[in-house]
Amino acid sequence: MNKKLFAMAAILLLTCVADASAQGIFGRIKRRAQATIENRVGNIVDRTVDGAVDGTIDEVRNATRNDGDDPEATTPEATTEEPGVTTTAGAVKSDFVRGSVIMFEDNMVNEQVGEFPSKWDLVRGNAEIATINGEKCIALVDGDGWITPLVKGGIKNYLGDVFTVEYDMLFDDRPKDGAPSIELDIMNENERQDNELFTVYYGMSYDKQTIDCDYVRPTEEGYSHREGHSSARDVCVINDGRWHHFALSFNKRAIKFYVDGKRVINVPNAKAGAGWFTLWSGHKDDRPTYVKNVVVAKGAVELYGRTETDMSAVERSIQETGKFVTNNILFKTGKADLLPESMEEIKKIADYMKKNPSVRFEVQGHTDNQGSDAVNDPLSQKRAEAVVKALESLGVDGFNLRAVGKGSHEPVAPNTTEEGRAKNRRVEFIKK
Repeated sequence: MNKKLFAMAAILLLTCVADASAQGIFGRIKRRAQATIENRVGNIVDRTVDGAVDGTIDEVRNATRNDGDDPEATTPEATTEEPGVTTTAGAVKSDFVRGSVIMFEDNMVNEQVGEFPSKWDLVRGNAEIATINGEKCIALVDGDGWITPLVKGGIKNYLGDVFTVEYDMLFDDRPKDGAPSIELDIMNENERQDNELFTVYYGMSYDKQTIDCDYVRPTEEGYSHREGHSSARDVCVINDGRWHHFALSFNKRAIKFYVDGKRVINVPNAKAGAGWFTLWSGHKDDRPTYVKNVVVAKGAVELYGRTETDMSAVERSIQETGKFVTNNILFKTGKADLLPESMEEIKKIADYMKKNPSVRFEVQGHTDNQGSDAVNDPLSQKRAEAVVKALESLGVDGFNLRAVGKGSHEPVAPNTTEEGRAKNRRVEFIKK
């Protein structure tokens, strides 16, 4: 009898202890974990008194741990912050701004369901107009669907060096059995698909998606060999059968890509020369990728400044404007003889050209309007030839250089003042 009373009292005490422990746990974990703890505590109090305390402690400790096999279990976000320290590394950026001039826009409102979208051209595969919840969109229904917008009659040089591209996209891979790869491909005017200037791509498998960007570096000779790569791993969930907004900004050299307003790709120094773009989806089954609300605009997110140590003045100017203009190459008055102090500037230009041995330049000589065209035209030609000869002496391949005398026919400032005439006496290096 005494042993029975003792056992009952112990069980009652154990129940209270377990319940108190469980109440602390319930406030920290999800409902599924709560049910698990309740079941475990119920089982524990049915055990014999011998070893019950040890068993309860073990069960409660295990219940509070995050079981990696439980898809609903969660853990607090990891942090590197110390008390009193504010960290900014990895902060999410939402600085996207659409370009100010719309070049192409398609909301599919007036399209006919089942037909190919009228504002687009087919690269390969197949696409058609479909509806989702009564709203029209483009369905890339082929396993290798590739489309490009019809802009200005189908020309392929409409993007330029400052532009934005936006679109909404939907794909449902909640069963995790048919995930596609999707690309936004930016091409040079003279390149075909698969030879992208740069491409942003993302696979739809796994619970979270990784966004990748392959791009051409400014020092590369062509427009299709991708040696640059940037990747943002596990940054978004975009395979959940919901619409998500994607946006690209390119400004002269900077690639920025956004998912639902958050920047995930930030490439500071890529090669310019964009002409046209395509959207591609390669999926494994017959479930389409859907696209709507496509907008292409001229303009981009403001360019973040780079210092002289990041990029030479010659490189920056050629990359941003396609030419380098200098008033620091000087000649004897009325002659084509270079002054010694001109060589410092010519060496900077030679350094760039030797780093880019396949790029061709037109070397233009310009004069002010002092004197007749009969004098200035041949003088400017001889001065351009003198610069070419100096570059060749520094190791630049003369095959890539063409001397052209412009005389006084293309002034950049009024010739009515000495300051204006000094600006007009210049040498320009035009990338061809």
